[in-house]
Amino acid sequence: MGNFGVLDIGSTKVVCIIARIEPDGMARALGYGWQRSQGVKGGNIIDLGDAERAIRAAVAQAEEMADTKLSGVIVNLSCGQPQSRQHHVQWTIGGRAATEADLRAIVAEGRRRMAEEGREAVHALPLNFTLDATPGVGDPRGMICESLGARLHVVDAASASLRNLGTCLARCDLEVEEPVSAPYSAALSALSDDERELGTVLIDMGGGTTSLAVLHEGNLVHTAQIPVGGWQVTNDLARGLSTPLDQAERLKTMHGSMIGTIEDEREMLSLSQLGEEGEILSRVPRALMLSIIRPRVEETLELIRDRLAEANIGPEAGQRVVLTGGASQLVGVREAAARILGRQVRLGRPAPIRGLPEAFHAPGFATTLGLLAWGGGEGRPALDFDYATQGSRGVFARFVNWLRDRV
Repeated sequence: MGNFGVLDIGSTKVVCIIARIEPDGMARALGYGWQRSQGVKGGNIIDLGDAERAIRAAVAQAEEMADTKLSGVIVNLSCGQPQSRQHHVQWTIGGRAATEADLRAIVAEGRRRMAEEGREAVHALPLNFTLDATPGVGDPRGMICESLGARLHVVDAASASLRNLGTCLARCDLEVEEPVSAPYSAALSALSDDERELGTVLIDMGGGTTSLAVLHEGNLVHTAQIPVGGWQVTNDLARGLSTPLDQAERLKTMHGSMIGTIEDEREMLSLSQLGEEGEILSRVPRALMLSIIRPRVEETLELIRDRLAEANIGPEAGQRVVLTGGASQLVGVREAAARILGRQVRLGRPAPIRGLPEAFHAPGFATTLGLLAWGGGEGRPALDFDYATQGSRGVFARFVNWLRDRV
């Protein structure tokens, strides 16, 4: 396999990595670049010009280091309010052997149902098949039956948001080769094989969004996203302490915590406040800062708990939670999550990738490194044929053609 590029468009940073898969099946990074994100809010592109500048800069850094030019990228998907749905599709076979074409047709039917609602299927993953009245069939190809039922897990997103993503990348002279659900991508890099198999909830706490992916028996069985992340905590601090956003971010990073001590009332933190005379230096007790941080993080975790309860996944979700993403690094978040979610919680870091500096092996890069794992073939549907011919590549090829017709 030749070189390939991945692009993680987040609310706080845009990261591009160019890699290749080595003979032992592991990825090696050849070049990388990252920029502070612009024009992206809550996972959605809100300013095409700003987003284009940030993406171009990150991609140019990676291309220069790798001495290669990208024409397309595997990109994370957090735009368009992604949702998980399960569909049961029934297909008449009529007493012959089921073929690959039948399976493609079933997946296409699941995708078509989404398109009718102004949404596009990003992933259509067959979880299992029912052969006549026999459930739990993993691969029905070559088996004779009257009818074939499939339980499909479809991750979809608003078509208009996907178009904006396609438009933005087309302006950067890039094609979206494949979109990958952001929390699923994070799960591919931060979960162990056992965790993926036994049932685990991965919670990716990003800058502008917090999202979850539930994996069971190696499959993605549910995903959800809320438009609240680390940026909201910074914003609350900036408002509550009347200080600029960059000061609030510094305070959160250096002194933020979910766990209080007796010393917090006495420990004073220096910050510049917005006063009538311009900026004035002032001191506030650490306890005041913590009283602003805690409610927002707890509310975020409660929203995730509610999303899990609504999904009604049951035992498939397992009793284990793995937290990752930049906002998961706040001291005490793991303990707060264990209390609110009522499950075992650990902090997840992405598995190291050859050729990348140590800074990339932090929780904030889990989604980025998961895209490399996907590029190397991880996390694909268990059946070994390529759904993508009618899938995501087709979706974005249509977007690109749609753009060409109008530009």
